[in-house]
Amino acid sequence: MTSNSDSFPANVVDGVAGEVLLAARHVSKTYGDADAQLLVLDDITLDLHAGEFIALLGPSGSGKSTLLRILAGLVSPTRGEVLVHGESLRGPNTRVAIVFQSFALYPWLTVLENVEMGLLAKDLPPQQRRERALGVIDLIGLDGFESAYPRELSGGMKQRVGFARALVVEPEVLFLDESFSALDVLAAENLRHELLDLWRLRKIPTRMILMVTHNIDEAVQMADRLLVLSANPGRIRVDLPGLPWQQRQQRTAEYSHLVDTVYRIMTSPHEDVSTLIPGAHVIQPAPPPQPYQTLPHVNVGELTGFIERLHARGDREDLYELARELQMEADDLLPLAEAANLLGFADLEAGDVILTAAGRRFAEADILEEKAIFAEQARMTVAILRQILRVVTEAPGHRVREDALLADLRRFFSEAEARRQLDTAIDWGRYAELFAYDDDAGEFFLEEDVSGPAVT
Repeated sequence: MTSNSDSFPANVVDGVAGEVLLAARHVSKTYGDADAQLLVLDDITLDLHAGEFIALLGPSGSGKSTLLRILAGLVSPTRGEVLVHGESLRGPNTRVAIVFQSFALYPWLTVLENVEMGLLAKDLPPQQRRERALGVIDLIGLDGFESAYPRELSGGMKQRVGFARALVVEPEVLFLDESFSALDVLAAENLRHELLDLWRLRKIPTRMILMVTHNIDEAVQMADRLLVLSANPGRIRVDLPGLPWQQRQQRTAEYSHLVDTVYRIMTSPHEDVSTLIPGAHVIQPAPPPQPYQTLPHVNVGELTGFIERLHARGDREDLYELARELQMEADDLLPLAEAANLLGFADLEAGDVILTAAGRRFAEADILEEKAIFAEQARMTVAILRQILRVVTEAPGHRVREDALLADLRRFFSEAEARRQLDTAIDWGRYAELFAYDDDAGEFFLEEDVSGPAVT
C-alpha cells in the first residue's frame, strides 16, 4: 500500500474547509451527583470538516476520550449538543466507526469472521457481507490471514483486524482512540504510514478522521489540524494548523518547531497560549489554578533517574529529542518533566527542560542529602503535602484518618483521581519522611523522628 503520491482530499490541498460533518455546541460533561459533581468537559464548541485529519491532544484528565465518545453518541453530554450534518444527534452516531486502543477481538472467531462482525447490524446478504469483508482485509494488508485466529497474530496484525472491522462499514467518519499506543514502535510506525496512504489516496470512503493521542510526534506526523485540550476541566485551549505533507515526512525544522510548540503548550497548563505562541488561535483560556496542583503520577525513583540523566547531559534537554531517544510517549515523559518542574528541580522553557540550582544539587547529592533536598522542595512547592502536614500536626496525638483529606480532594478531582492524587502524595511524603502512613488503618501520623513542623 506504500506510495509516494501527495494526493489529499481537495479541501486540504486548497486550504479550504469542507462541509461541516460533525460539530459540538457548548458541550459540557459532569459526573457525580448533586453533592459531589466533577466537571470533566467545559463548554466545548468545535466544527469538524470533510477532508480533515484531526489530532486531539491533552494531558491526563483533559477528557479527550470522553469528548470522542460524546461525538460518537456513546455518551450523552450534560449540557450542549452534538450536530451531525446540522441535525442534533440522538443516540449512537451511525456515521462513525471507532478503533480503540485494545484490540477487542473475539478469540473464537477467525480474522474474516471478526471483520464480518462489523457488518452484522447491516441488512446484507451473507455473500455480499463476505465479499466486503474480504475486500477490506486485502486493503488493510491482511490477505492470507483470513482463517487465522487472534492468538496466531502479532499485536500489529490484531490492530489491523480492528481497523478492517471499522472500515468494512464504510464510515463517513473514523475515530481513533489511541489506536497505536498498544503496539511496539515499529509496528505502530508501519500501521500509521499505511493508514495515511489509504487516507491520502482515497482508498477508503472515510471523509474525516479524528484521532485521540498522547503521542505528540504521532499527532504532528499524521494530522493537518491539532486541537490541544487543558485538564480539570477539559477545554480546547488552542487550534493549531498541521504541516504540509512534505514537511511532515522529512522531519524538517518546521516539524521540530511544531512538536516543540505542542510540548510548550502542554507543559504550561496555566499560561495564556497567546503569550506562548503569538498569533495562535486560542479557543478557550486555561482554567484558573485550583487550590491543589495536579500531581504527576511518578515515583521518586523514576524522577531521580530523570533528573540525574538531565544533569549528565548538561542540565538542559529538548523534550522532543529526549522522548525520541528514550522511546517514551508524551504521557510517560511529560509527567516526569512536570514533577521536576512542580518540585522546583527544573524549569520548562520553549519545549526544553532545564535543571535549576536545586535540581543540580539533587542530582549531585548522596542518598541522605537527596531525601533532605526533596523534603525541602516538597514542603515549599506541593500544596497537598503542606495540607497533610498541617492537619496531622494539629490533630490530637498527631494521627488523622485520610477520609477528610480524600473528601477535600474529591471537590476538585474524580473519585478515582482523588485516590490517585492522595497515593502519590503519600509516596512523596513518605520518601521525604514528612509523615508516616498506616495503610491498614488509612491513617497519617508523625513519628518521633519526623521533625517537620506544620507549614503555614
